[in-house]
Amino acid sequence: MFRTVLSKAYYRVPTSLPAVSGGALGKRAAYARRLYSDKPGETQPKKEEPKKEASSTEASTDKASDDAKAPPAGSEEISKLKTTLAEKDAKIKELKDAYLRSLADAENIRTRSKTEVENTKIFAIQKFAKDLLDTVDILELALKHVPKEHVEDKANNKSLADLFDGVVLTKSNLLRALESHGVKSFDPLDKPYDPNTTHALYQAPVPGKTPGTVFAVEKRGYILNGRVLRPAQVGVVLDPSGN
Repeated sequence: MFRTVLSKAYYRVPTSLPAVSGGALGKRAAYARRLYSDKPGETQPKKEEPKKEASSTEASTDKASDDAKAPPAGSEEISKLKTTLAEKDAKIKELKDAYLRSLADAENIRTRSKTEVENTKIFAIQKFAKDLLDTVDILELALKHVPKEHVEDKANNKSLADLFDGVVLTKSNLLRALESHGVKSFDPLDKPYDPNTTHALYQAPVPGKTPGTVFAVEKRGYILNGRVLRPAQVGVVLDPSGN
């Protein structure tokens, strides 16, 4: 019964109230109209959508601003990786350079070793051959001091002639053996004096000879595989003017 009376009273309330001026009173009247309105959509106050959109827009703007101010995710790690990579590249370059230098040093050592081995093989008999040259000099000196007429007179000097021939053959065989091992003799007689291959024992003016040429050979010179084993000992023509 109470609900029936309340509903009748409710329906007696006019749906539209006269506008009331005044701040607080006007707001209350508007609220009452919405409260007792017959339209279902007007029973509750509408939400202020523009304010919400504005607040969400402001939040998005603030978030975008924060994102712009904040460093990109992982940038510090990428920077560290780049630094590490640069250090590794420098280390690789350094190791590669050291490796190439080691290869060059090894190749130089190999070349030097090969050259030394070849020179050792070629000049292994240098000292031995040089000692034999004294024997060759003695044989040549002996043959030089034998009078030529005594050698030619074989009827009266048969023993001397045979000895002479034996010494000549010994000298020839010895020189042939030396030559088979790369030792060759040279005679600079009547050639310009060369300090690289000859050694001047004395100088003397010689008429009819060009100054600076070799006019006498005391000992022949020898070469071992292109290297001077012993320079020739010679006499050189002196220029009378002293030049």
